Amino acid sequence: MAKNLTPPDSAAIRRHAYEKYISVARRRREKILSINVGEVHRALALNNRVPLVCAALGSKKFLTEHGLRILSKTGPPSGQSTTVTFTYEVVRSESQKPTADEAWQSLRGIAKAIYASFGG
Repeated sequence: MAKNLTPPDSAAIRRHAYEKYISVARRRREKILSINVGEVHRALALNNRVPLVCAALGSKKFLTEHGLRILSKTGPPSGQSTTVTFTYEVVRSESQKPTADEAWQSLRGIAKAIYASFGG
C-alpha cells in the first residue's frame, strides 16, 4: 500500500494539536496550555510550512472548535517562526456546544473569496 504523500493542511494541523495537546490538557483538567509551532512543524514532518502552522493554531476556527482563548503569543515580531508559542485558556468544556455567537463568528468571512471574485 502506497503512503499518502499529500502535505498536511490546516485541518491536519488542528487535528494534531487537538490530539497531542488539547485532549491531554482536558484529561488533566488543566485550564491553560501552550503549543509551540516548531514542535508541531517537526511532529508532522513539514518543510517550510511554519506560516501555515501559525495560521492554523491562531485561527478562529481552531479556537471555536475547542473552546479556547489565546492568552499570549510569544516569538519574533513577524509572528512566523518555529519559536512562536501560543498559550491558550480553556474557556468552554468539551461537552458544551459553542454559543450562537461563537458559531456565528466561525462563519464570518466564509464567503469572502467569493465576494472578492465578483469585485465586492
